[in-house]
Amino acid sequence: MAKDVQKSAPASAIYGLGFIGAAIYFISVATGFWMGVLGFLKALVWPVFLVYHAFDKMLM
Repeated sequence: MAKDVQKSAPASAIYGLGFIGAAIYFISVATGFWMGVLGFLKALVWPVFLVYHAFDKMLM
């Protein structure tokens, strides 16, 4: 029998906490309902923004 060991648990926890924090931030700065919905969608892909801004600062 093969044992399946989940090795990405810490990364999943960091992503989950990041999602919650991003959702709170993006929704709190929203000016209306649809901007809040957009904020929630942005919170789903927050690592994209993180990597984009990190590379942007690195290339300057």
